[in-house]
Amino acid sequence: MGVVGAVGSRRSRRAGVALGLAGMAGVAVPLAVAAAGPAQAQTRMHAQTQAQARSVTPAAMAASPCTTSTGPYQKQAEKFLGRPVDGRQSRADCLAIQKFQINHGISPTIGYAGPITSGVMKVVGVQKAAGHNPNAAKKCPTNKGRIACIDLTRQLSWIQDGSRLVYGPVPVRSGRNGFETRTGLKKIYWRHIDHWSTLYKVAMPYSQFFDGGQAFHSIAGSVWSAPGSHGCVNMRKADAKKYWSLLRNGDDVYVYGRKPGT
Repeated sequence: MGVVGAVGSRRSRRAGVALGLAGMAGVAVPLAVAAAGPAQAQTRMHAQTQAQARSVTPAAMAASPCTTSTGPYQKQAEKFLGRPVDGRQSRADCLAIQKFQINHGISPTIGYAGPITSGVMKVVGVQKAAGHNPNAAKKCPTNKGRIACIDLTRQLSWIQDGSRLVYGPVPVRSGRNGFETRTGLKKIYWRHIDHWSTLYKVAMPYSQFFDGGQAFHSIAGSVWSAPGSHGCVNMRKADAKKYWSLLRNGDDVYVYGRKPGT
C-alpha cells in the first residue's frame, strides 16, 4: 500500500541516507531513522488501508445485490463494457458493471455506474491503449540503459533497456492526494523481498526503495482501488515479483506525470 517517506533533511540527503522520516516509521530498514508522532500516524494509515483491502474479498463482493438504479455514468459504462448504449440500467448492464467492480476492487459492488467506477474505467482504458509501446511519447529516458518507468498520469509502469521494452506495461497504484509519489530521476538503493513493518505488522513484499520511503512493492488488494497509496508504487504480486527479478540496486527509476485527482 505504500509507506510514504517524507522529504529527508538536506544533511541526510547529502549523506545518502534519506529514508523518509515520516514514511519509514515502524519499517525495518538498514539505517536508523528518527521516530516521531507523524511517522507513526502515517504508518497506522498505511496498515489500516491494507487491512481494508484484505477484508473485501471477491466472494464477499459477489454476494452484493444488483441495483436497478441508473447511475450518472450509465452510458459511459455501457460503452466501455460493450453493452447496448441506451442509458437505462438493465439486469445485464448491472451484472456487467458489477463484474468490473469486483475485478477492480471497487466498493460497493452493486453495479451502479457512479463516478468512482467511471474513473477506474477511464484509467483502464488509457492503460489498454498503451499497448506494447508505452513510451511512444519518449517521456521516459532512453539513454540510461535499463530503467523502470512510472507514468503517474496513466498509472502505468514498465521496464525498458534503451528504447527496447523489457517488461510491461503493467498497472500500478501511486500516491493519493497529499501523499503523491515524487517525480524525477531516482535510483533503487535498497531491496527487501520480505519487507515488513515491525510497528504495525504490515507486509510489503518485493520492496525496492527508490526515493526515501517510496518503493515498488506488491499488495494484496486491487491496484485500481481508490484513493491510492501513501506514496509507494503498488503492484500486483506477479508484476512486483518480475520487477524483483529484473532490477538491481543502482538501476534508474524515472517518475513523471501526475495522477488524476492529485
